[in-house]
Amino acid sequence: MWVRQREPYSMYKRASSRDYMNTTDMESKEFVDTLDMEDNSALLQKSMVPELSNPSWRLSLPHVLVATISSFLFGYHLGVVNEPLESISADLGFKGNTLAEGLVVSTCLGGAFLGSLFSGWIADGVGRRRAFQLCALPMIIGAVMSATAKTLAGMLIGRLFVGTGMGLGPPVASLYVTEVSPSFVRGTYGSFIQIATCLGLMGALLVGIPVKEIAGWWRVCFWVSTIPAAILALAMVFCVESPHWLHKQGRTYEAEAAFEKLLGGSHVKTAMVQLNKVDGGDETDAVSLSELFYGRHFRVVFIGSTLFALQQLSGINAVFYFSSTVFKSAGVPSGLANAFIGIANISGSVVAMALMDKVGRKVLLLWSFFGMAMAMAVQVVAASSYSSGSVSLYLSVGGMLMFVLTFALGAGPVPGLLLPEIFPGRIRAKAMAVCMSVHWVINFFVGLLFLQLLENLGPQLLYSMFGTVCMMAVVFVKRNVVETKGKSLQEIEIALLPQE
Repeated sequence: MWVRQREPYSMYKRASSRDYMNTTDMESKEFVDTLDMEDNSALLQKSMVPELSNPSWRLSLPHVLVATISSFLFGYHLGVVNEPLESISADLGFKGNTLAEGLVVSTCLGGAFLGSLFSGWIADGVGRRRAFQLCALPMIIGAVMSATAKTLAGMLIGRLFVGTGMGLGPPVASLYVTEVSPSFVRGTYGSFIQIATCLGLMGALLVGIPVKEIAGWWRVCFWVSTIPAAILALAMVFCVESPHWLHKQGRTYEAEAAFEKLLGGSHVKTAMVQLNKVDGGDETDAVSLSELFYGRHFRVVFIGSTLFALQQLSGINAVFYFSSTVFKSAGVPSGLANAFIGIANISGSVVAMALMDKVGRKVLLLWSFFGMAMAMAVQVVAASSYSSGSVSLYLSVGGMLMFVLTFALGAGPVPGLLLPEIFPGRIRAKAMAVCMSVHWVINFFVGLLFLQLLENLGPQLLYSMFGTVCMMAVVFVKRNVVETKGKSLQEIEIALLPQE
């Protein structure tokens, strides 16, 4: 051993300086040639390795568009009884009965609460695709029952069925869109949900226009809703299942196939590696309610529930309920007033879609709630005794449109997108169900108590309260909400969730 190690050293020592220089030159040339070969090899390998750029958004877009049909139906059924309610009450024999008219609206909200409450367990139990189909089924049945109703009871049962589908649809849509979208367009795709809801509301208003001229047209309004519901149920057959859900079920090969359809073959391996980073062996374990309210999951569930609570307590639904009265006092017909509100809503949603993946979710939330607070301040000034009649009306109308516009910029679309992003995969569906249930409960009570509060407190104090809630939301978002723009769901989960 020693001989073999010393021999080269002895030969090196005996070499002349000229020989040493020649040897050095040859070694340098060989070193440069080696570098060139390594560079060429690296370039060759780089050309063979799949490009690590963003996947094509065109692959996932059709699946997202089908999912947003549920949001369109949600918006449609929210607005479908607004115009025809007077005709419905006259034909079914409860005209002038304000309690019965209120039940036609609120029964749907009660059904939505039930649907949202169980949405997480349904989405985790049967998968996202079948959950969409189960969402469409009660909407079809309920719409048919409402369209053929001969009594108030028949109408209420139909509205209860429709409400169940309405409650199931939005949380499943948020889950599905979040889980199938590439991270670089996830915010844009999430905004489609809000835009589809706005289009549904406007569609209901347009379909309801002939209701005063054509007897029984309100039945057509309900029949029309069965068409997009049937399309949703059938189109979901051709959509991919969420790869996150498939992976949780241990169906790894199917998850890879879903990723290939959504992202392209060159991105499957990266997506699966990221999915495996946080998905442990306990992914299929049942999630109990206590896990959502205690321990390491409490913080994200608290943030989600509070965001939805602040969204509803900001007064957005109260503004929608009261808008026709404000516009009517300004001499604007109800149809035109609804058009103004719809245009403001969809304009804000389109702007939010363009900015969601550029400025981020948190920035949009902050400025949205701040703008809503300023709009409420305008409403307070309009309601004060210092404003003259005409100035007060202009301020009321302007403040209301400003409120709806700024709501649609962030407070409307962001929570439904942000929450599935910040919830860990293991609790995502059930945590969304809890948060959406909070949304519906507060929505119900705001709608129930708004007119009484307005009568007892007056517009100045009530709008001041709404403005205060909006400023509280600004503080809450600033302190608690994290930015998720451009991050994979796994990166967000690792950053947010404290490790055990």
